[in-house]
Amino acid sequence: MKNYDVAIVGAGPGGIYAAYELMKKDPALSVVVLEAGHSLEKRHCPIDGKKIKTCISCKSCSIMSGFGGAGAFSDGKYNITNDFGGTLYEYIGKEEALDLMKYVDEINMENGGEGTRLFSTAGTKFKKLCMQNRLKLLDASVRHLGTDINYVVLKNLYAKLKEQVEFHFDTPVEKIEIVGRREAFEEKSGEEKSVKTDCDGFILHTKQEDFSAKKCIVSVGRSGSKWMESVCDELGIPTKSNRVDLGVRVELPAVIFSHLTDELYESKIVYRTALFEDNVRTFCMNPNGIVVNENTNGIVTVNGHSYEGEEKHTENTNFALLVAKHFSEPFKDSNGYGESIARLSNMLGGGVIVQRFGDLVRGRRSNHKRIEEGMVQPTLQATPGDLSLVLPKRILDGIMEMIYALDKIAPGTANEDTLLYGVEVKFYNMEVELDEHLESGCKGLYVIGDGSGVTHSLSHASASGIFVAREIAHGVK
Repeated sequence: MKNYDVAIVGAGPGGIYAAYELMKKDPALSVVVLEAGHSLEKRHCPIDGKKIKTCISCKSCSIMSGFGGAGAFSDGKYNITNDFGGTLYEYIGKEEALDLMKYVDEINMENGGEGTRLFSTAGTKFKKLCMQNRLKLLDASVRHLGTDINYVVLKNLYAKLKEQVEFHFDTPVEKIEIVGRREAFEEKSGEEKSVKTDCDGFILHTKQEDFSAKKCIVSVGRSGSKWMESVCDELGIPTKSNRVDLGVRVELPAVIFSHLTDELYESKIVYRTALFEDNVRTFCMNPNGIVVNENTNGIVTVNGHSYEGEEKHTENTNFALLVAKHFSEPFKDSNGYGESIARLSNMLGGGVIVQRFGDLVRGRRSNHKRIEEGMVQPTLQATPGDLSLVLPKRILDGIMEMIYALDKIAPGTANEDTLLYGVEVKFYNMEVELDEHLESGCKGLYVIGDGSGVTHSLSHASASGIFVAREIAHGVK
């Protein structure tokens, strides 16, 4: 069993930028990264749309896991903001969170992202337009790398990292064992109170071999949520239920949103419904992009991508409309709720369902003929169906309300031929109890990225990795 100074579980954005910063701050540290998925060059989804059209549930999903994590084949949007993308700022402060996200952007520019555009909502006229129509445009600077340039950046980062950091791919960690576990106490009002579990290090057990480390950074992303939950249960780390986002992906002609996307690229817009006062928001806007399948633990959902290179542009723009659902006692399994909705869609449509907005309004399912005759050519082969049989009425009513609201600032959004793909689900890990160092109740065990339940985006996850790397490199006790 080899011994390391730092072991990182997961090679998604959090793990990558943690390793990068450790390499920069203290090259003498021995660092190992254990990743359940494949290396970047071996990540290939077998779905080609011709011979294989639906998910075949690969043992390791190349879309969701591997070097780069679930963001490797995303459209590469890094949102520099505290308004959305996670609550990292609640732990480390707003100013530091933004500084770290800007630093991540600098790293990306040094590793293949130069020449890409940084968009901003600052000073835009669309804020007033949104407010006049009961919509709120959130503040953000957005760096769009595109799926193609994002891959280049990841490739260049790996080329640098592998010179000093040891990577083990296709090596899922089965268990984290605490070595020399002992309780640390503080005295308060004459009583001893346990404050944190102290230890001599960690042993990470895999099928291939075991790895020992003084410090451990866990960055398993959303796809590792079930595993993260089991680790917290076994180690006695407190957690609490997080939310789940449910909705659809909208696809329409790019010209309808071009006045917004040309200036802002991605506009994060929130609408508060009149009937239930639920918040519906746009998410992951992809100008001239494509709609894609996504597999999470065997459940097929929908997502969207876009490319920087114009040769890969389409005539459509797609974005998600999502409603966040929080649950109180006694129900705690928000992800289980989202999974059940997605499974229903898979059961009815064999995967993703697509429906024309006009058909949804009329209360009828879509068919191939009406979609083929429509003005919007679908970029994803999906099963024509009826989303009202899948999504709860409250959520679907909210989505329809927002489509009509968006139609006021982008006329044509509520056209009959606008396509709705379902379902889109954003699973969030249960929120792990962490301190201001992003350290768990076990001293030396840090939890970062989307797997912590704290971050929900590429930029926030990457920034959390940088933050923890600096904590370790500076020898925070």
